[in-house]
Amino acid sequence: MPKNRKKEKDKKKKKRKQAKEVVRDRHLLYSASVQSADADLDFFQRVYKRKRGKRFTTLREDFCGTALLACEFVKRGPRNRAIGIDLDRPTLDWGRGRYLPALGKAAERLTLIEGNVLDPGHPKAEVVAALNFSYSVFKTRDPLRGYFAAVRKALLPGGLFFLDAFGGTEAMDEDEEDRKIPSSTAFDGTKIPKFTYVWEQAAFNPVNHDILCHIHFKLADGARLRRAFTYDWRLWTLPELQELMLEAGFAEAEVYVEGWDDEEDDTDGIFRRRKRFENQSGWVAYVVGLT
Repeated sequence: MPKNRKKEKDKKKKKRKQAKEVVRDRHLLYSASVQSADADLDFFQRVYKRKRGKRFTTLREDFCGTALLACEFVKRGPRNRAIGIDLDRPTLDWGRGRYLPALGKAAERLTLIEGNVLDPGHPKAEVVAALNFSYSVFKTRDPLRGYFAAVRKALLPGGLFFLDAFGGTEAMDEDEEDRKIPSSTAFDGTKIPKFTYVWEQAAFNPVNHDILCHIHFKLADGARLRRAFTYDWRLWTLPELQELMLEAGFAEAEVYVEGWDDEEDDTDGIFRRRKRFENQSGWVAYVVGLT
């Protein structure tokens, strides 16, 4: 019947439209599903102001990738300056091409460096951040302690060092977890339709805590970007990270963990300092090094 043919035609048209709207850029998909630059910066400022009685205006983002955190910080205020350091030129160039134009004149207050975070001589800052577990590329104590010591030297007086860590009863399992990501707008204004983020823990060695992880993306048109990102890490524990910070010269190392809302049966979005907390199937924490 004509009506049915019209429905089929409309369905095909809708599918074609959805296919055109799909974003296949892995960096944009990563920013929408993994990064929370606003929330990270809010937390940094809250802790820094509580510890130092003022707001910080200089930030160094280590292992910066596309430098989204640094860009967001510069955008937040005319006095803010940021440095991003990463070894991978193509990823840095992606950020230069996509995010810096969105900053306009504020991009003059952002410095991107293709280099090793271990190298001396990088610009100093009040806050250094190593997020998304990027420091986990250092698989033994000496290199990680060396990195923490380099950060300690790179901090201005009173500076703070922020990193994140993950763990929980299922952190060592070989597992795959899907999470639906709602539509959003990227830093450069690109519209990102909804998609599914997949975190895969492919292998774990209990002898040395080596862990192999992948990120996959399932798109609205049915396509799948397999192994868009792969990570060959060591799964560091909270006591190890705190001990190594102290050994590297930090005065204190504090742990902040997200609270739980019993009514919503979900995390409450507020990270509080903890000396003890109940283990869960999975958790993310900040570890903060104080000078």
